[in-house]
Amino acid sequence: MEMRRLGRTSLSIAPLVFGGNVFGWTADEKTSFALLDAFFDGGFNAVDTADVYSSWAPGNKGGESETIIGRWLKQSGRPRDSAVIITKVGSELGPDRKGLSRRWILEAVEDSLKRLQTDYIDLYLSHWPDPDTPYEETLAAYETLLAQGKVRAIGGSNFDARQLRDALDTAAAKGLPRYDVLQPEYNLYDRASYDGALRNLCIAEEIGVITYFSLARGFLSGKYRSHKDLEGSARGGGVEKYLDGHGMRILGVLDEVAEETGAKPAEIALAWIIAREGVTAPIASATNLDQVASLVKSAELKLSSEAIRRLNEVSDEKEVVSNFST
Repeated sequence: MEMRRLGRTSLSIAPLVFGGNVFGWTADEKTSFALLDAFFDGGFNAVDTADVYSSWAPGNKGGESETIIGRWLKQSGRPRDSAVIITKVGSELGPDRKGLSRRWILEAVEDSLKRLQTDYIDLYLSHWPDPDTPYEETLAAYETLLAQGKVRAIGGSNFDARQLRDALDTAAAKGLPRYDVLQPEYNLYDRASYDGALRNLCIAEEIGVITYFSLARGFLSGKYRSHKDLEGSARGGGVEKYLDGHGMRILGVLDEVAEETGAKPAEIALAWIIAREGVTAPIASATNLDQVASLVKSAELKLSSEAIRRLNEVSDEKEVVSNFST
């Protein structure tokens, strides 16, 4: 499996990261263990989670995903350094248990380490920008964790170009560690928030990029094509917004490329991101072993320049229409 260096960090990852948001939600512990085994056996080495996962599931309070990953890591017998563990801090877990203050980061990391049953986190991300905490305070907290060996690298999620630029400038001015990785939303349907100034900044600053919602919450798999298809789906509410003309046109081109290549739409959508300049690896989840096998295929799939051109064009139509309407 091809390994890619994650920005300027010492971390190298395969070109696809497993999304741990399903653990403790649509995948129970036994299923999660089987999924992780199959994923790592397939040559991949990174899993993404957060302290808040999977608090949205009935009966959960957050931390369930980290707990499952920690138990899997212990029972699997795999060397700790064979897995790149990515987790996040900042989402609300309760009163006074959110944000990027020094107090909360230093408390939250201990909770995550305990759940993950490990001495260190490979990549620790600020889940959301925190307007109430100066960048200097947040980065100084991370400096402490890096010095203690509890974290190997840091990054940010959901930062726009101005926020990331300000964070980088603060790090340089104050002699603090910088965000070396970004986790933005990015897929064939949602390109506008990353393409442009933010992507250009990441390329210029050699920042590693791992994208989330890489399959648009499962829409780009092609299994959701009408509102009826959403019935009974745990993801249904989040997929509805994609059921518009733009989404259908993208599925149309994915279907055409699938017919030409024999690959599934989801594999093509992920292969498109993997081939994209400015992206280290997309994040994608699975809830059964067939889906894991499909993830392996997506990392091996090489799209033709013609297929990439057509996907670029159809996925960019939304922005073009918007630009002409202003």
